Amino acid sequence: MARILVMMSGGVDSSVAAGLLLEQGHEVTGVTLRLADAPADSGRVGGCCSLQDVEDARCVAHFLGIPHYSLNEKDLFTRTVLANFAEEYHRGRTPNPCYRCNQWVKFDHVLHWAETLGFEKVATGHYASLQEQNGSIYLKRGADRNKDQTYFLASIRKEVLSRLVFPLGHLTKPEVRQIAERMGLATADKGESQELCFAHDLDYRKALGEGAPGDLVNIEGEKVGQHHGIEGYTIGQRKGIGLSGGPFYVVQMDSGMNQVVIGPEECLYANEVEAGELNRFREIREGEVLSAFPRYRHPGSPARIESVGEESLRLRFLTPERALTPGQVMALYEGDVLVAGSIIGKVRMTEDSKSV
Repeated sequence: MARILVMMSGGVDSSVAAGLLLEQGHEVTGVTLRLADAPADSGRVGGCCSLQDVEDARCVAHFLGIPHYSLNEKDLFTRTVLANFAEEYHRGRTPNPCYRCNQWVKFDHVLHWAETLGFEKVATGHYASLQEQNGSIYLKRGADRNKDQTYFLASIRKEVLSRLVFPLGHLTKPEVRQIAERMGLATADKGESQELCFAHDLDYRKALGEGAPGDLVNIEGEKVGQHHGIEGYTIGQRKGIGLSGGPFYVVQMDSGMNQVVIGPEECLYANEVEAGELNRFREIREGEVLSAFPRYRHPGSPARIESVGEESLRLRFLTPERALTPGQVMALYEGDVLVAGSIIGKVRMTEDSKSV
């Protein structure tokens, strides 16, 4: 049996993860991260940062009879995740803060902290699995495809996978709630958060501050209106543009010119992506076809690897994709096994696909 540190958010998933490991005979300790300020009376449910969430995790740990720590990591979170979030939006890109939090906080800083205290493994309530293949360990999609979270875990370094445990990988959400009820956990019927942990009123724009107004232009470059800051827009957006006629969609953002480009829906389609910050779990070969997920809960689309560099790649979807968004995560899979994570950069429609 192992000494395992469980990251407990105060929700049902991590509560059950801790309970299952305890039932298996492991020496379990819980830890809850304070990442951003959220008032206890904010009305949030199932998040990871409010005082109520910390208290819920503490109560579950007490009920299970395991030690519990609360770590204040607001400074680290602000310097890394929040800083990147703001920088990306100011550049006209759409970031994924959960991906970054896993990269810089949960599976980097916490792993180091756990190792310092002598824990052999770190566990979470993510819906993901680990699979050994040809002597290496890989992340594999969870059994519950509606809850699979390997997309958000694609930033984890390959070398730390052997130190991780995902007790819920073989379970569905309803099964997890049933286990929580069997265990008598107070979080059994706790709701799930649908928001960013640092945007408590569901409006991330308030976390970014005021943006600089600029021009709305059509695809010919003609001014057709004014925007109130590119931070308030994302690729594929239709609502809130403020123009009559249409329908119009946000098809591009130019932070250098402070312009938001709008156009018809057909302008949203592209088939070629240049992606950076490549985090690979195995060698990627030019010419191979992988299943690409350009956003969470995407069904996955076949894409051919055109070129691979040390930290970037270029791929081409076999069928053009709608609203490929710079700044978003591009996760690549071979079957159910995660091959790589990356960040979408430039997107375009190649000439030979414009008739598709």
